[in-house]
This record gives sequence, C-alpha cells and structure tokens, in this order.
Amino acid sequence: MRINLGCGYRKRDGYHNVDKFAGCAPDEVVDLERFPWPWPTDSVEEAVLTHVLEHLGATAKIYFGIFRELYRVCRHGARVQITVPHPRHDTFLGDPTHVRPVTIDGLVMFSRRQCEEWIRDGRANTPVAAMIGVDFEIESTSLVLEPIWRSRLELKKITEAELLLAIRERNNIVIETTAVLRAVKRRDA
Repeated sequence: MRINLGCGYRKRDGYHNVDKFAGCAPDEVVDLERFPWPWPTDSVEEAVLTHVLEHLGATAKIYFGIFRELYRVCRHGARVQITVPHPRHDTFLGDPTHVRPVTIDGLVMFSRRQCEEWIRDGRANTPVAAMIGVDFEIESTSLVLEPIWRSRLELKKITEAELLLAIRERNNIVIETTAVLRAVKRRDA
C-alpha cells in the first residue's frame, strides 16, 4: 500500500489519501496523533507526508508515537518522503498551526545505526531510534531555496560553502526541506 498522510486537498493518484479532516474528502479519515493507526503491520511500501509533520506531535510523546506507528506500518525497505517548511522561514514561523520544527538533524535521530555510533563514541546526542524502537535511514535530502538565493548560487555569486553558512545564520533562505527515509526492519550481519 502507498499512503499519502495528511493529504489535505493534495490527493495523489495511486495512493491511499488520508487526512484528519473529512472536509477535504480523503479516502480515509484518520487522526495521525491517535494510536494505533488502522493499517496492518508491514503493509506500507511508501508513505508521503507533505507539509504535515510540522502540524503534528507538539509533545515528544505524540511525536515519537507517530514515528513508532509509521515504523510499524512500513515494511522493510519502505520509502518515506517527508517535506516540511524550513524552521527558519516565514512560512514556518507565521503559521499558528505549526507546532514542531522538523530538521534533517532531528530526522537522523531515528536511525539506529547513527544512534549506535553516537553511543559508541560517547556523544551527547539523544539515541531516539534506540529509545523508541524504530530504524529509518536517510536516503537523500533536498532543499528548495528562495529564488534570490537560488539565483545567487546558479550565477556563482556565492559558493555552496557560503550558502550553507548563510543557511545556518539567517532566516528566509530555505523555503522547504525534503528527506527520503527507508524503513530498516532487518540489518545484514
């Protein structure tokens, strides 16, 4: 099964479109902050969350519950595509329904391999994947830049290193971030 979680009015052909609000006419009305979700374990081959995750999980308990359920319903190797507004962009900051910033650094915490490395190295990073029993590897990430910043980069007015520094120091450079994760349910020995 391929699911489009929190679809709103953005339906996807070939996906089971799910939303909390019946008014947007999803295939199924589901509150993603209530557990368990109605789908069987290991039934999902692909999940898409487009501008959804920042609206969910105002508390760590609920946020972790969402990832536990996502992991449960995903089969080994399932593709999970998460697109969120960048937390230092006005599109994130100006929306009162946004309850949680979602970052690549935060998503890395759902990788068991990464958590084990942090533990081995004595790092202070929270080993979330180990704590909540999930394992997602980040396969790829991408950014959508504000047009002026994209233009500066394309015209070579700034280097990639200068852009990365600006992203860390300033607001309104990155509009949104996409991460593609893979569910890992078995590790090769």
